[in-house]
Amino acid sequence: MSNTSINVDQIRQYFLGLQERITAGMSEVDGKTFATDSWTKPADAKLKGDGRSMILEEGNILERGGVGFSHVRGDSMPPSATAHRPELAGRAFEAMGVSLVFHPRNPHIPTVHLNVRCFIAQAEGKDPVWWFGGGMDLTPYYGDEADCKHFHQTCKNALDSYDPELHPRFKKWCDEYFYLKHRDEPRGIGGIFYDDFSELGFEQSFAMTRSVGDAFLEAYLPIVKKHQHDPYTESQREFQAFRRGRYVEFNLVFDRGTLFGLQSGGRTESILMSMPPIVRWGYDWKPAPNSPEALLYTNFLKPIDWIAR
Repeated sequence: MSNTSINVDQIRQYFLGLQERITAGMSEVDGKTFATDSWTKPADAKLKGDGRSMILEEGNILERGGVGFSHVRGDSMPPSATAHRPELAGRAFEAMGVSLVFHPRNPHIPTVHLNVRCFIAQAEGKDPVWWFGGGMDLTPYYGDEADCKHFHQTCKNALDSYDPELHPRFKKWCDEYFYLKHRDEPRGIGGIFYDDFSELGFEQSFAMTRSVGDAFLEAYLPIVKKHQHDPYTESQREFQAFRRGRYVEFNLVFDRGTLFGLQSGGRTESILMSMPPIVRWGYDWKPAPNSPEALLYTNFLKPIDWIAR
């Protein structure tokens, strides 16, 4: 593939538009708007590029929500990228995408994550190597089967027109990726995840990634609206903070996007805006048997075909 077949500006404009649509949709429900922090890397920085971080803190629904766009370039691929693609070591690269995490205050509303991204690796005298990645996943604190079915069905709908085999593949990938190996437990109830994806050709791979990004509001906002007025107790907030600790552990230990950003010299404040504002850890804490908290572990935090249930 030649360089002229990759329209970098087209990809950039889609990601910027997606960021604007998602923040506008979430603001309409929350009642508060996202603050915008546009940034450009200094001329002498290891990593060149620019981005826009949009964040809402202390909202009516979101305790913290961040939607980040970044478009960066570097002279050499970082270790987190070459660990699974060693043939790209030493190549210059260009990376852009949108990543978001919403942490609601009400523990009956799940935390949600979305990422859609594109990587292009270049080397003199060689064709560029490109791929898309992304997905979305849901992390409830109190399980709701209907929410799980809705979220997974929306993910499936976003993929089926490209290939009906993609959803089961990407669902399994998500279940395996968002897994805390040191805890032997999933981060949440999954969704879809894919990386290094180029098998449909550039135009269709990009179209599939757009379909995933465009499906986010449909997947998440109905769940928010369903639970935004649910009453909750202080003990339920404490459980939410405890489970958020698992979220932090995954992001800092395993998440390839976080590691890529930190290792490549990315903007730390933007990379870590996915972190929840209030978190707690309890030593060897376990929920009471048959409690709603225990049911999260026994009935939800496991690979389940939610659509077939």
